[in-house]
Order: sequence, then structure tokens, then C-alpha cells
Amino acid sequence: MRALLEIEGLHAGYVSGVDILQGLSLRVERGSITVVIGPNGAGKSTLLRAIFGLLKPARGSIRFDGQEIGAREPAAVKACGIGYVPQEINVFPLLTVEENLRMGGWILRRDRARFATALERVFETFPVLAARRHEPAGALSGGQGRMLSVAREMMTAPTLMLVDEPTAGLAPALVAQVYDLLQAARRAGSTILLVDQNVEDTLGHADDLYLIDLGRVRAQGPAREFPFERVSALIKECLLG
Repeated sequence: MRALLEIEGLHAGYVSGVDILQGLSLRVERGSITVVIGPNGAGKSTLLRAIFGLLKPARGSIRFDGQEIGAREPAAVKACGIGYVPQEINVFPLLTVEENLRMGGWILRRDRARFATALERVFETFPVLAARRHEPAGALSGGQGRMLSVAREMMTAPTLMLVDEPTAGLAPALVAQVYDLLQAARRAGSTILLVDQNVEDTLGHADDLYLIDLGRVRAQGPAREFPFERVSALIKECLLG
């Protein structure tokens, strides 16, 4: 059965001739939360940027729902049903919460009924944002800022959401809230490809796991086969070479 996202032999980097990803292959099954972990500099964020079109592959294939998307620009990637939540809190601080969400649904602006439905669906999913819809996004807490970043991508009901380090820099009390957000996105119909350094917490929410190092997959399989102790040992092996 065809996976929602299929990556084969992907080579990509930021400088011509210097590949960060070195022949990486990966599958994301429809409806899953697939987590990518690995040491710093392993190529995790680079992978998401390549999928979203921010980096052009030097070689290899990126197929989404059976279509090759490796040569597309980010706007075209988003239009085909992929959302991207970068590591930093990605909001417009001077705009209100609702204005931020409207920006996220910009491609729906000509279909007013669909746009209004999307906005109300997001507010139903995230009542905290509904209560603060007329407040500037810059007044939100760190956890609420993450919430708005995720919610803004949900405006277009993406089939696949790429999420980069959503718990980075957050207090431990907020970490569980972030994972609840991702589960809410999945219940709303999105498949999640998640890059995360918070291994111990993220394992409990993942269906499938990929461990990458130096731009290559070192281990992969169902998350239930990767208890925290095994993952820690694998990462230590990567760090020790």
C-alpha cells in the first residue's frame, strides 16, 4: 500500500556539492505521527525544509500522495496539502490571534464559506485562542504561541503537517500541552511528521520512528519497538561514532 509521503535516496544541502542529507529514505503512513530523532546536526530540520521546498534536492525523490514534489516551490507544496510549523514560534506579534489565523488561511480567501468554517473549526479545537481572538499574538504565552503556530497551519486542513522541534525552549509544564495540540491536529485529519529532541516524551505519542545521523537513517520501525533505553543507546552510538 502506498504511503502518504515516500522519500527515496534524498540528497540535499545548503551549499552546492555539500549534502547534509546523504541518500535518506523514509515513509510516512497516512494518519500516523512519525517522529524523526537524532543528534544535533543529523539533518532533521534539513529534511523538513527539503520536503516543504525551502531546499531543492540535489538527487532523490520526494513523493506526496503519489506525486513528485521535489522541484516545487513552497507555495505549491502548501497548496497540495502540506503545512510546515518551524522550530521558532511563527506568529505575527502585532496582529491579533484571529488575524494570524486568517493569514494562515489566505489561500482560502476566495471561498468565504470554507474560510469561515475553517476559522470556527480551529476556534472549537482551541478554545483558549477563541477567548483571545481579538488580542495581539505578541501577548500570548510561549505555549499559546506554539498553539497559534500549529492552529494557523490547521486553517487549510493540511493532509500532512511538518512540525520542527515544537517543545524547544518550553517549560516542562507546557510540553504535554504541545503534544495534545499535535494529537488534536491528527484527530482533525492531519498526518504528522515530527522532528523532536524531546525523545522521552515524544515516544509516547509516535506511531513510527526514524533515527538519523549524518544525513542517513540509522534505525527505523514502529515506535513500540524503541523503548527510551534503546533509543538512548543508539544516540550514544551515533555520538561516539
